[in-house]
Amino acid sequence: MSRVSTSLTGVVKKAEEQFSEASVPSPRLDAEVLLAYVLGVERSWLHAHGDEELQPESVEKFAQLVQRRLRREPIAYITGEKEFYGREFIITPDVLIPRPETEDLIDLAKEHYPQDARIIDVGAGSGCVGITLRLEIPKSTVTLADISEHALFIAKKNAKALGAQVSYVKTDLLASFRDSSFDLIVANLPYVDSTWETSPETDYEPKLALYAENGGLALIYKLIEQSESVVSNSGLLFLEADPEQHIQIIKKARQHSFEPLEIRGYALCFTKLKQA
Repeated sequence: MSRVSTSLTGVVKKAEEQFSEASVPSPRLDAEVLLAYVLGVERSWLHAHGDEELQPESVEKFAQLVQRRLRREPIAYITGEKEFYGREFIITPDVLIPRPETEDLIDLAKEHYPQDARIIDVGAGSGCVGITLRLEIPKSTVTLADISEHALFIAKKNAKALGAQVSYVKTDLLASFRDSSFDLIVANLPYVDSTWETSPETDYEPKLALYAENGGLALIYKLIEQSESVVSNSGLLFLEADPEQHIQIIKKARQHSFEPLEIRGYALCFTKLKQA
């Protein structure tokens, strides 16, 4: 290889061209993220050291990661981490990759119920939602619930790494909490219908965390039904779903004593009507 091709700038440019030719989204960003991961530095460091030469072993490792990305393996699974609400979370193929739109759940919860709260994160996955709420609302008590033991294992690692005191329960939605009461139920459940067009990256994510029957609404409907007896009077229910599903979800929620309070992006906030 020439000197240029093994400089930081050179290898990034080559990877960017490969990604562009393969229609990989954000080719430049992905190339820089992967090289920064290989070198153990911040992306900003790359910009200040573009002329530096890479060691052969770094070139080889970077080339291997580029090939994985060309197969459309998500960056988060390659690097093993993903930022969510300003914090780094451990991510493996056992859990869904946190999306930026899910941060709206955090904002809505903080705005509508900022005080002490009993919170349960249903379908917690990596724990990014529940752990973030525990850290953002320090006096809250948070339970992470998931049907997958593998997901709960990752959630425990994240909670420990971020210093969040939370509890964990393996359960099918709220099946283990019929005699409990929570102020906030927060859930980013599977809501993708199997007929929807999805990106190649989603093929790497756990189907259990992505897809649901009944047009993607089966699990959300089931949770709404269960939540009616588990959310405290005047408590809140937070859900994430595709905006095209919101009208159907609101209709279902109203049948179970929940009134929409606010909708923001993909996030819906419902308040539990007081029962006599």
